[in-house]
Amino acid sequence: MSEEVASTYDGAVRIAVIGGTGLQQLPHFTRVASIETTTPWGTPSSPITILHHPSPSNGEPIPIAFISRHGLHHELAPHEVPARANIAALRKLGVRTIIAFSAVGSLQEEFKPRDFLVPDQVIDRTKGIRPFTFFEGGMVGHVGFADPFDESLAKVVRKCGHTLQGDGVVLHDRGTLICMEGPQFSTRAESNLYRSWGAHVINMSALPEAKLAKEAEIGYVMICMATDYDCWRGHEDVNVEMVMAHMRANSTNARHFVSAVLDELSKSEHTDLVAAKHLEGMMKGAGSITAKEGRKFDAAEKLGWLFPGYFD
Repeated sequence: MSEEVASTYDGAVRIAVIGGTGLQQLPHFTRVASIETTTPWGTPSSPITILHHPSPSNGEPIPIAFISRHGLHHELAPHEVPARANIAALRKLGVRTIIAFSAVGSLQEEFKPRDFLVPDQVIDRTKGIRPFTFFEGGMVGHVGFADPFDESLAKVVRKCGHTLQGDGVVLHDRGTLICMEGPQFSTRAESNLYRSWGAHVINMSALPEAKLAKEAEIGYVMICMATDYDCWRGHEDVNVEMVMAHMRANSTNARHFVSAVLDELSKSEHTDLVAAKHLEGMMKGAGSITAKEGRKFDAAEKLGWLFPGYFD
């Protein structure tokens, strides 16, 4: 898009979408700002685009933040995505709900290419080279991660997906997602191992996003779209051309799905959920395990930026 928009935005933005550049063009959304910012953990992977969405109840504009996970031109490999900067910048903006979108490989026959899945579990197969916590360098914090995706938020997302079934959206309600390191795709042995574990889909993007969102007291859910069968089937190995062909073919359904979710979340009945009231203040205790006299200045300063007043 080439139109001139504001470089700042006044007021809190509660909902964000993390995804590819194709999702910036959503039906009935207006681009009103493009914010370039920085955080103690660096610069986000793209400017934060603010989209206005008309409220279903009164037509008033609801702001939605959007970040392109891999950069505006998909120039960042999965291990290069500055996930801490992305999540920190969104929290600072006021975001408390994230709808993340990702292409995935299917590990089960019934999850067909172009089907959607809202996973409820994840298995971490990244290799520890991606920074995955805000609590380090002199301040320790432990947060529960038994349920990596926000179930209350996921229920709303699933409901929205099922209302679009007549329009061609096929949605699977639950499943286990493997997050691998990449940027290479799986070996055949790995793909079959993950199937033996009962995993349903595989991607390179869910982590550390989900971990960092939990630490930042942000409700996080991922909408996955299958684009291939990984390589376990044997006769058709996954490749970029295959992935992109399915993404293009199903882009309309993807945009309508995300748009329907944002429509629903904009309703006043979801105000507390969108504000993540059920997570508010969670890190005050989880991040106070390090006694004040043992806290390193740099670590405390960074966390004070993210959580003003929490660790005074």
